[in-house]
Amino acid sequence: MIRPEQPSRRAVLSAAVAAALAGSAGPAAAESAADPAGPAAPAQAPARPVDNRAWITYADWHGGTAHGTRAVAGARPGLVVAAPAGTADYTDPHTGTTAAWEYGTWTSSVHALAVPATEVVASWNAHTPAGTWLQVELKGTYSDGTDTPWYVMGRWAAGDQDIKRTSVDGQSDGRSSVWTDTFAIDAPAGGLRLSSYRLRLTLYRKPGTKATPTVWRLGAMGSDVPDRFTVPASTPGAAGELIVPRYSQEIHKGQYPEYDNGGEAWCSPTSSQMIIEYWGGRLTAGQLAWVDPSYADPQVCHAARFTYDHQYAGCGNWPFNVAYAATFKDLQGVVTRLGSLTDLETLIAAGIPAITSQSFLKEELTGAGYGTAGHLMTVIGFTGDGDVIANDPASPADEAVRRVYQRREWENIWLRTKRYNASGKVVSGTGGVCYLYFPSRPTARQRAALAAVGVR
Repeated sequence: MIRPEQPSRRAVLSAAVAAALAGSAGPAAAESAADPAGPAAPAQAPARPVDNRAWITYADWHGGTAHGTRAVAGARPGLVVAAPAGTADYTDPHTGTTAAWEYGTWTSSVHALAVPATEVVASWNAHTPAGTWLQVELKGTYSDGTDTPWYVMGRWAAGDQDIKRTSVDGQSDGRSSVWTDTFAIDAPAGGLRLSSYRLRLTLYRKPGTKATPTVWRLGAMGSDVPDRFTVPASTPGAAGELIVPRYSQEIHKGQYPEYDNGGEAWCSPTSSQMIIEYWGGRLTAGQLAWVDPSYADPQVCHAARFTYDHQYAGCGNWPFNVAYAATFKDLQGVVTRLGSLTDLETLIAAGIPAITSQSFLKEELTGAGYGTAGHLMTVIGFTGDGDVIANDPASPADEAVRRVYQRREWENIWLRTKRYNASGKVVSGTGGVCYLYFPSRPTARQRAALAAVGVR
């Protein structure tokens, strides 16, 4: 999404930590004035303030608590419905339709966060044939020993014929809240953190059928990224560029406005489709038959429809994009945070591009030509000078998508957590959020690169 400085769920998250900002606005402002993403001395990277946990092996699935589900082995182990645990009614808030569904549940073991977290984002990879869907929930324990309620992190299906995939608003216990796809401590300045969590899957199917969702990967990224207006500069590493398809979101303006007003807001699915096709993912003519044949790049329209969150009313739900990517054969994906451009260089060297989330004023990113409160683009390489080569979907045509952005500027707008908007107000930055899509069976080099950035 590149609509200038519009409020988003990320802006809402910044409001939740306003108390913390009140005590630090003065020094931060001075730091920003001294180095508004300008030159900075290279510094040793701090310990990674991110904890990733994924359940992906047969042992992982077998080790959880199952009611009506079972683990399945094979080349890609997963979880399916066995004998259902029961039947429940679900009223879809976006259609008003009530239907009965058989269900089974699976609950993970407790995961103690290596980094007690202020934010947690869950993600999953699954197959949901017609007549099935799934729900992901999180329940945590705070650093004072008390518990959160069970929070719904997403109700999801690959298609949209059975339910409308959706996040759930209005979830809070007065100490933490869920903002679309992100669990967040309401007042982190007070020191409260999430110290551990469990995830719960509920798999649904139409009664009397044998259909079942299959979940191959479930996990969460917990993080405690410190407030910062600027970040240390990293030292440029190896140059290289991956050949990734180029798609513009802008050529889809006005198309299918029911999906967040059309292409002008489709940065996330457009970026996702670029990386999916880099890995060989293709949509069939039958899958694209619903798209107006006069539209160029119909696969971008398809990606928008099948990442759309009907509660958020947008295509930028991070886990929904990851889940969409994993519907393509032999692909998996995660939402995570990285710590520097060195991390991205490590991934690029192993052939893994990344989709990054950032926000900035027009003058903060030379050559972009726009400012944004939140935008996704793909990083596909680095020049010999260490500058960032990105496929930026906020371009007027496919041919203009490849951009080169100055390393220092780009690194700062991506990794900072606080910034000033056009009105001089302190608002949030994403703190290094990215999506990573990679093969379900990575090469040894790819596994090493993923492990180096904290992803299993």
